[in-house]
Amino acid sequence: MTLRSADTSALLVDNTSTLLIDGKLVPGSGGTFDVVNPATEEVIGQAAEATAADMDLAIEAARHAFDTTDWSRDHAFRARCLRQLCDALQSHLEELREVTIAEVGAPAMLTNGPQLAGPIEDLRYWADLVENYAWDQDLGKATPMGVPTTRRLLKEAIGVVGAITPWNFPHQINFAKLGPALAAGNTVVLKPAPDTPWCAALVGKVIAEETDIPAGVVNIVTSTDHALGAQLSTDPRVDLISFTGSTATGRAVMSAASQTLKKVFLELGGKSAFIVLDDTDIKAACSMAAFSVSVHAGQGCALSTRLLVPREKYDEAVAAAAKGMAGVGVGDPTEPGTICGPLISAKQRERVEGYLTLAVEEGGTIVTGGGRPDGLDRGYFVQPTLVAGLDNSSRVAQEEIFGPVLVVLPHDGDDDAIRIANDSPYGLSGTVYGTDPARIDHVVRGVRTGTLGVNGGIWYSADAPFGGYKQSGIGREMGVAGFEEYLETKLVADLATS
Repeated sequence: MTLRSADTSALLVDNTSTLLIDGKLVPGSGGTFDVVNPATEEVIGQAAEATAADMDLAIEAARHAFDTTDWSRDHAFRARCLRQLCDALQSHLEELREVTIAEVGAPAMLTNGPQLAGPIEDLRYWADLVENYAWDQDLGKATPMGVPTTRRLLKEAIGVVGAITPWNFPHQINFAKLGPALAAGNTVVLKPAPDTPWCAALVGKVIAEETDIPAGVVNIVTSTDHALGAQLSTDPRVDLISFTGSTATGRAVMSAASQTLKKVFLELGGKSAFIVLDDTDIKAACSMAAFSVSVHAGQGCALSTRLLVPREKYDEAVAAAAKGMAGVGVGDPTEPGTICGPLISAKQRERVEGYLTLAVEEGGTIVTGGGRPDGLDRGYFVQPTLVAGLDNSSRVAQEEIFGPVLVVLPHDGDDDAIRIANDSPYGLSGTVYGTDPARIDHVVRGVRTGTLGVNGGIWYSADAPFGGYKQSGIGREMGVAGFEEYLETKLVADLATS
């Protein structure tokens, strides 16, 4: 199989992107770093390498824009700017699609949904919310300590937001932070992952050249230096850190932010359970589990990577899941039929392959997959892999792999399935398949996780809050709950005169 390299996007100049600082597109003080196509391992261009000095300028620009302009108070203007940004990005959709497939390795099919088109359209949701939200709320009259008082709540922007995002779904996560943060009236410094700098940098170019968003309101700083994230987290001019990534890094972000007691939003790791009850179609459910864990090479924190099946139907479940995985399209992400593209990097492929070796060492069996696909000599590909013969105490069942790997675990009834699902440090998402509504409800209420899909239901939507329990994070993203993460609450008490 021959993989196609991406052409130069019209949004790029000489295949090199820039920083966005204080409304200006500028080179990085540290020069540039390479952008690599994970499907071909080819260097396809460069991104601006920011330094600590660049980050300092970006933070200062965001602080100045928040403190000295009407951005946080002019709700109508913010709504107009968000719709303007949505329209401008949609006019560049095909160019952005090309870059997203090349830089992320995202299958083309996903760019019609959560990898690109969906998150851009979601900007309209945030614009609508700006106009319909109750910014001032009347709490009525009371007589605290005998004093007649009228009370009202004012909802106000929190200030400067430091947004740190990962590489797996860069547009979705960048806009899940930019959308509500800007709608709420904040200014933002965005530091995207060094693996996918172009997706963010091209948005910055559109903001600078095709919108009325004021200088300093959005600043985008690309860099391979992870210390710049720590700089954002500790700087007292930053009021909130919104971070999506690994649980280990989330702990470091939270610790750094504690130095100035700034608010943190954390969306972290997951090891979600796909629970199959004994009254459902085992083959159909297990086939769906195999398919879903293979999408985008399993690089999704909310994917259900533990398949919990009735013990008496274990062999049937394993066979069905293996057959489902065998039918997954693996390869060139530019091809319409590809479901499982490459992993993001050689480092990530080594990590996944290490877990496959560990699965065998722990006593498991690789039922299907377990290696690199035939005919793909270049690119960071791993076959969708099914692991059987382990229990939930194994590392492969407990740790987040972030690859197309599904482990099948037996359960002894509904309560045991709940127990196994909850036997994890994470609680991000999950899936339940069954036919009895009462049993399904019992499982849904028993599993300690932030989102659950039932019988194929999709929980992902701009208006639906997403986030986790336990070590899967703090707070919620998307929906009104996600919007309010970026707001402060001010109580105003007036002496009642009548």
